[in-house]
Amino acid sequence: MTDERSSKAEKEASLRSHTSQALEAADCAERVLPLFERRFPNDDRPRRAIEAARAWARGEIRVGAARSAALGAHAAARDAAGYPTACAAARAAGHAAATAHVITHARAAALYADKAVAAQRRVTSA
Repeated sequence: MTDERSSKAEKEASLRSHTSQALEAADCAERVLPLFERRFPNDDRPRRAIEAARAWARGEIRVGAARSAALGAHAAARDAAGYPTACAAARAAGHAAATAHVITHARAAALYADKAVAAQRRVTSA
């Protein structure tokens, strides 16, 4: 019985870590979201992806719904391909939502948020 309890505790700890990573990824993406929304104010797909990451972490939606939101944000990124700052910000949102599916997407969300900031710096310093 101790092994069973230990295994259950490990799974619960893993889920807590996973949800924590999803929330952190959503926070990273949200910080750069204005860089997308300034260019595409009528496109809410990245915002919906960030909301989906948080909703998944709260247990309000299933992984499939979060993945769908992630795909929407990545489609928005493709639509913004000519605007590197907006594109990277949308990718950050997509990876935040995709963290529900695979935890390693959290790191990609942070990396794309950094790319968005770097791209914005290049634009403002030009």
